[in-house]
Amino acid sequence: MGESQTITITVKNRLGLHARPAMALADLASGYACEVTIERHNEPATRVNAKSIMEMMMLAATQGTKLLVTASGDGADSCLEAIAEFADRGFDEK
Repeated sequence: MGESQTITITVKNRLGLHARPAMALADLASGYACEVTIERHNEPATRVNAKSIMEMMMLAATQGTKLLVTASGDGADSCLEAIAEFADRGFDEK
């Protein structure tokens, strides 16, 4: 499966990682064959499957929350790059 790679993203949008951006992020992650998990920075007990909207909602990630995104397997680099860009755009919300 290969080595895991991790990036840190910051939730920038005003309403945080609510249902709409969680769904869009899960859809984005689901487009890749690699395994993708997300956890709150410095809180490994919060690790969730990034391809599950419901699990990501459990993160309760408000504006300013730092999240660690880890991917392993085929396409991990591309997946992390796409997620980083998506987060930088505020999950495409205003």
